[in-house]
Amino acid sequence: MRTEGETATNTDPTGPWSLVVPLKPLALAKSRLTPASGALLRPRLALAFARDTVSAALACPGVVDVVVVTDDTAAGAALAALGARIVADTPAAGLNAALAHGERAVRSLRPRAALAALNADLPALRPAELSRVLEFSAAFPRAFVTDAAGIGTTFLSAGPGVELRPAFGGPSRARHLASGAAEITLSGIDSVRQDVDTGDDLRAALGLGVGPYTAGRWAAGVRAADR
Repeated sequence: MRTEGETATNTDPTGPWSLVVPLKPLALAKSRLTPASGALLRPRLALAFARDTVSAALACPGVVDVVVVTDDTAAGAALAALGARIVADTPAAGLNAALAHGERAVRSLRPRAALAALNADLPALRPAELSRVLEFSAAFPRAFVTDAAGIGTTFLSAGPGVELRPAFGGPSRARHLASGAAEITLSGIDSVRQDVDTGDDLRAALGLGVGPYTAGRWAAGVRAADR
């Protein structure tokens, strides 16, 4: 695999995309959301976010599969029911290790796959906006989308034969820029940028219009049984 970091145009044809979505165990996910959601609703919202993210990703014409890396059996079952392939987080060494593990799982079956890492907390994700990001990314060995705050990363792509080299967490925009990945500055991709860590993030996502799983869970609160 190439590990170059330059942002020169990629001449390899990019076929259907595989997306890798990492998901923490629900009991640990989205801890910063607790003040806005409460402790009981928080893990249920985390699953709803992931279900809306995976559903939107699978609705993209250019996406051939979505691999979810998680050790949460309940979340895995719910996302598998949507059509995702579930891979156990056997490294159990954090977000970037999980993404690298998912990358290996994809390329063990499709060695020349174009792939991308996608956050699991994009409840407002629009398939059309994600499709635009994927089309733009195909021109570069590696490309990324920064989050709505302009600090983190919600999407990182790697073309055929190129290593993903994820550096997610905290100020990852700066790390991905330093690694040579091209920053995607398209307008009109707010739903790809709007991840949810805090109550303010959730309000922003609700303002964009969230998917049915998040909308239903937020409206029902903790009283409804898990769907």
